[in-house]
Amino acid sequence: MKHRVVSLRLPALVQEVLLALFITVTQVQGTIVRNAGEVVQRPLTDLGNLGYVLLVVSGVAVAARRRWPLPVFVTTALASLVYYGLDFPDGPGWLGLYVALYTLAAYGDGRRSLVIAGVGTSVLAIAWLVAAADIEPRAAIGWVWFRIGASVMSAALGESVRSRQVIAAEAKERAELAERTREEEARARVDAERLRIAREVHDTVAHAIAIINVQSGVTAHVLDKRPEVAREALRTIEQTSSRALREMRAILGVLRDDDGDGDGRAPYPGLGQIDELAAKAREAGLDITLEETLPSVPLPSAVGGAAYRILQESITNVIRHVGPTRVTVALSPGIDALEIRVTDEGRRAARHPSGTGDSAEPGRGIVGMRERCQLLGGELDAGPLPGGGFEVKARLPLTPTGSSL
Repeated sequence: MKHRVVSLRLPALVQEVLLALFITVTQVQGTIVRNAGEVVQRPLTDLGNLGYVLLVVSGVAVAARRRWPLPVFVTTALASLVYYGLDFPDGPGWLGLYVALYTLAAYGDGRRSLVIAGVGTSVLAIAWLVAAADIEPRAAIGWVWFRIGASVMSAALGESVRSRQVIAAEAKERAELAERTREEEARARVDAERLRIAREVHDTVAHAIAIINVQSGVTAHVLDKRPEVAREALRTIEQTSSRALREMRAILGVLRDDDGDGDGRAPYPGLGQIDELAAKAREAGLDITLEETLPSVPLPSAVGGAAYRILQESITNVIRHVGPTRVTVALSPGIDALEIRVTDEGRRAARHPSGTGDSAEPGRGIVGMRERCQLLGGELDAGPLPGGGFEVKARLPLTPTGSSL
């Protein structure tokens, strides 16, 4: 059986009313009891019960202290000035003033409220001392100094509470900011991973579709006249699609890998598969020449993977937009960077049977290659050559400054 916790906290308005009632009764009753049996210079009933009125007003005003701290302080301060200025009997008639001073410092607007409290206390202190100039016995002046000290302590206590509230609010704000920052970083990581997967899918699918498109065109052209060529083209289509499916599983496997260890997934392609990439390009009708210099030390996996994807996308673009032509691929690993250059001679007069080489709408291939370079701190240039053809040049630092996303 669940026990329900019942809050016994009273509403704020009820609390303030009860506090004001308590202070009013204490001020009136305490003053009466303290001066019972003594002859006072001016009784509370003098001037039309003005003493009682001042004590009640300074007590009742406390009920509005949180909503109007400054007016309440001014009211209680004036009541105290008039009360002691007219020589009404001493007693706990300062309780409302102390609560008002505390509230002004604690719930006011900081420095301005503190200045008002300080000026008000100074004025009260001077007025109280002037009113007590001829007090008898002289030892009773100690109560005046008590009122002054208690007023200062009330303002100081209120300022201390306000400072702690400000510190707590700033700490809460910093915690909320840190939480928002963590959420933004998490969203940025998700967006970056989504972009990486989209880029990998684009490169894999675009390359495979380009080759399949070429080979299907060959098959359609020679199916009746040269069935052995058609059979070889179909075999190439089968191998290309199978390889594309394996790469897609490797790319998308991270989305199904709950353990995050990557076991059972095929490794991402790298420069070790460049010969296979060139062979597929030749089957698609390109006259491709490799001018590569093997690096003396193994390349970082991020650099090798990015280099392979740049070569793959560059060759794919030639297949899609140019058709059969001569392509030169040059790899030049240096001390601090790997330089890549892919150059084609442009469209030949004779058209490939598949019909590739027609102008197509520009895609995101070059944009994706440039993003890969920038993520590793490198750079990429791509554009037509003066004598015809197209060239892609990339420079990848061997110590990447970014990631392989």
